[in-house]
Amino acid sequence: MGIRVESEREAEITYRGMSSNQFLQGSRVWPDFLAGQPGRPVRVLLVDDDPHFRRVVAQELVADLRIHLVAQGDSAREGRRLVALHEFDVMMIDLNLGDGSGYEVIECMRSLRPGAEAVVISAMEDEQHALHAFELGATGYLVKNSWFGNFSDAILQVVNGGASITPSLARRLLHKLNAAQDGAAAIKVAHHPDTLSGREKEVLKMVASGYTSAEIGRRLAISCQTVNSHVKNIYRKLHVRTRAQAVGLATTSGLLQR
Repeated sequence: MGIRVESEREAEITYRGMSSNQFLQGSRVWPDFLAGQPGRPVRVLLVDDDPHFRRVVAQELVADLRIHLVAQGDSAREGRRLVALHEFDVMMIDLNLGDGSGYEVIECMRSLRPGAEAVVISAMEDEQHALHAFELGATGYLVKNSWFGNFSDAILQVVNGGASITPSLARRLLHKLNAAQDGAAAIKVAHHPDTLSGREKEVLKMVASGYTSAEIGRRLAISCQTVNSHVKNIYRKLHVRTRAQAVGLATTSGLLQR
């Protein structure tokens, strides 16, 4: 069965030390061109099988007049039922729901409510689960006990065209993306051994040996400016931004051994 949601009138709880009326006064600073106004709140569906965590999130959402908590569910089955029953803008969904996966509910939402957004709230913080959620169309991923932000703000971010991701997870995803790009670039360089000119390879080998531009210039009898021009060409051809990246990519692809 669905879990009853307190109305804004019933929920006379404080929001960061402010009453509902005080919050309404302060919420006027929220830009009126963004979705989520006290008179036109963002409609939210919350699905999580942890009653304590769900209560904490629900209390925060109910206290924010920019948010209207439409309904709550505690299982995958109930989540699918609520998706079909209610109109909403954002669904906050756990991935482990006891009787099924939050992924199933996200897929159901994408089918029945294609205009809605999904924000995952999960104890699983590995990149694989996050990437799968994003592949299914989620625009937020908050890791339980690692999210220090405000749940209302996370909702307002995604409904206004942004994304909301726990910072530590976002950093790991960026590292994973950079590693994938470096690997792709290494494969590309390995299949195009003539990417760099002979002089550019010579300069890159000296860079890898730790020589400065001035030292390379003296050894090759060219100006420091010419050395830096070669380095810039190396960056452009290898699709990197730093000397360390250039050396690492050249080493991985075997370019320095040619």
